[in-house]
Amino acid sequence: MSENAVAEEVEKTRPRTRAEKQVEHRNRIKRTLIACFMGILTGGLSFYLSGTPDPVTGLQANAIIGLLLLMAGVVFQKHIFMLLGVDYMELTGKDWFYQSFMTFALWFMTWTILLTTTVL
Repeated sequence: MSENAVAEEVEKTRPRTRAEKQVEHRNRIKRTLIACFMGILTGGLSFYLSGTPDPVTGLQANAIIGLLLLMAGVVFQKHIFMLLGVDYMELTGKDWFYQSFMTFALWFMTWTILLTTTVL
């Protein structure tokens, strides 16, 4: 094993300090808030850009625009991470799934609430 590999192994096994844990926790909170805000934003845009809902069925004529906005919101998070200085390269597939799910959940809730005509 090379010296770099040994140093990386030692770094992984060493216990993290309180400050390191706090930085990691703040980064997780930032990532979650970004996912939530992107979900709310894309949900609102989905409602307003897809046209007025039919009063009888509650469906919008161009609902596919909402799905496209959701996908764009998930992809755009990477660029927001770059702007805020979050290290997105360390995220695994599980992390990206979590980001996508949080965005989807808030997108769905926002769009559903706005489509409910009795609330408006």
